Amino acid sequence: MSKDVAYNDYAKETIEILSKGAFLTTEVDGIINTMTIAWGNVGFMWGKPIFTAMVRPSRFTYQCLEKSGQFTVSIPFKDMSKALGVCGSQSGRDGNKLITANLTTHPGKKISTPVIADCGLHYECKVVYKQEMLPEQLATDLQEKWYATGNYHTLFFGEIVATYIDE
Repeated sequence: MSKDVAYNDYAKETIEILSKGAFLTTEVDGIINTMTIAWGNVGFMWGKPIFTAMVRPSRFTYQCLEKSGQFTVSIPFKDMSKALGVCGSQSGRDGNKLITANLTTHPGKKISTPVIADCGLHYECKVVYKQEMLPEQLATDLQEKWYATGNYHTLFFGEIVATYIDE
């Protein structure tokens, strides 16, 4: 069971937990893929609640996002560090991370992409805008620290169409 909540009811908890890891999930052609994210943002833009997720083009998840145009973010309210470790260190190109990480899913309420079961808080998002990072627009210290190899992120702005917590 789940309980619908406002997108910003758990914003503080989301930001605190996100820095330790959360699950970004996609589904394309019946194949579910999830990856660990630790960067993102919950906000309000264009008159809509928005979750901004950063994904590198080199990631399998990027290809899935490009095809599906939607994603879910599941914020763990309990210790799921082992599963986050698996989903952050393996590629969906090489196998099913859900099986390896012993994760299950529940169908999305408003989109076809599922959420990670028994995780905590869930955001269902439809991509409304994306922006490739422009190296010349990024501060030099951030380039040196996070992008020494030049593997910049693309920012995916997802309209939050449903937010709920597991009960």
